[in-house]
Amino acid sequence: MIYYLNIGSNLDDREGNLWAADLRLSLDLGLVVARSSIVESEPWGFESENAFLNMGIAVECRYTPVEALNIIHDIEHELNQGHSHRDSNGHYVDRLVDIDIMAIDELVVDLPGLQVPHRHLPRRDFFLRPMAELAPEWRHPILNLTAQEMLQQLLSNDLALLGKSEALPKGVIKH
Repeated sequence: MIYYLNIGSNLDDREGNLWAADLRLSLDLGLVVARSSIVESEPWGFESENAFLNMGIAVECRYTPVEALNIIHDIEHELNQGHSHRDSNGHYVDRLVDIDIMAIDELVVDLPGLQVPHRHLPRRDFFLRPMAELAPEWRHPILNLTAQEMLQQLLSNDLALLGKSEALPKGVIKH
């Protein structure tokens, strides 16, 4: 399976942090088969003076989605030197590395703590721009839109169709 991941960083050597995460993912998760350009974006979901750098990668992976998520969390924990990307109230904070699963082929997963495609994929341009580069033919399995189409809708502020991405029943894994 091909996992489409997004790596973000808004602290210290942001680009170096992206490449450190890329290296760890290639060692622990699977073969990195493609990388997007690096994009800069404002923090999403919290306020900070520190802009993010984000990069998408496509990884050929043999692990189940839950196994892959656990590996990703281990990598994040190690690279963030034990600090969480949320504060004690559950709010986002600045971070050295954040790794999100944007999509896994055409797989749909909705489990506690794991939604694939990522539930915010249609609303985050820093997910959509790398995803459009990595997989121009990929279609969101629920919305039936490409990343480029979702990005165009996001940029035109037409989010009416994008609300459907949260309509899955809990516990679903389907191909």
